[in-house]
Amino acid sequence: MKQLVIGDLIANVPVIQGGMGIGISRSSLASAVSNAGGIGVISGVNIGYDEYDFENNTLKANLRALKKHIQIAKEKSNNSIIGVNLMVAMSYYEEHVKSAVESKCDLIISGAGLPLKLPSLVKNSKTKIAPIVSSSKAANLILKIWDKKDNTTADLIIVEGPKAGGHLGFSNDELNDINSINYDDDFKNILNIVKNYEKKYNKKIPVIAAGGISSSHDVKKYLDLGASGVQVGTRFVPTYECDAHENFKSIYINSKKEDIKIVKSPVGLPGRAIKNKFLDSITLSRPNIRKCYNCLVPCNPKSTPYCISAALINAVKGDIDNALLFCGADAYKINEVKSVKEVINELVSEL
Repeated sequence: MKQLVIGDLIANVPVIQGGMGIGISRSSLASAVSNAGGIGVISGVNIGYDEYDFENNTLKANLRALKKHIQIAKEKSNNSIIGVNLMVAMSYYEEHVKSAVESKCDLIISGAGLPLKLPSLVKNSKTKIAPIVSSSKAANLILKIWDKKDNTTADLIIVEGPKAGGHLGFSNDELNDINSINYDDDFKNILNIVKNYEKKYNKKIPVIAAGGISSSHDVKKYLDLGASGVQVGTRFVPTYECDAHENFKSIYINSKKEDIKIVKSPVGLPGRAIKNKFLDSITLSRPNIRKCYNCLVPCNPKSTPYCISAALINAVKGDIDNALLFCGADAYKINEVKSVKEVINELVSEL
């Protein structure tokens, strides 16, 4: 089977586990994926939600928890590859990047905005950097600016398609007519863009397919198309090792295709989530926001339709009726909880 090689990092299985916040992918899930030969990824957004001082000293709690979970994941995976997903839109982005680098995480994956400052923040470290892009236009812009401003390039590029969950780089109209998006052609365009920077910097830049990849057929398709690997998020939620509450996992297992809806995040980006009482309630009235966690730069607590932190913390804790339940387009296809190892074996069975 083809290994995923990122400079001096080698994963025996070409599968990256997508970062899922708040708290869905912390040290338990990330270490299990790395132990199975893939690359485990910790989501950094409000990772300290269960720290004793989170309510009163949110930033301090988050930075402490980020370091703690990187260390735990490293120890549990026998120092295998551990990445961290940090959204550009999150508040204190630079502080989180610096903490991840200090903790010697192997890879920082960054989307929900253009990570134009990322190279300067990891300078003189061994931490690899990977932007998440949704178009060849975004990939070209990021690589061009990193090349010109920092005289460097990406170590990895993740191309996230319209079938992903979380924050998506597409418009509502595009997502409601998903066939209007030619992901495969844009993916091939990005492969061609990357070749120029591979030649200039004399290095291989793996390009990773992501978004709605849920079967071994999907994995084989994109490896045959030229991808060096795939990123998978949704399939890892209903696993024994996932950090989320069992109620959250059960929602995935019991969901139907018609339950999965496009929702608008306070970040301004659309996402995909499972229909529940919370989604129904926010369409009728704006909920009372008792506290602002200052988690997202674009979010204004006076005008935001709901507090995304509170909704996602409810999700990871299992308060399903009051939660935002992010998921990929194929969540309804999952019908049982499995181990991480079983999921990875299924994903690569055609390889």
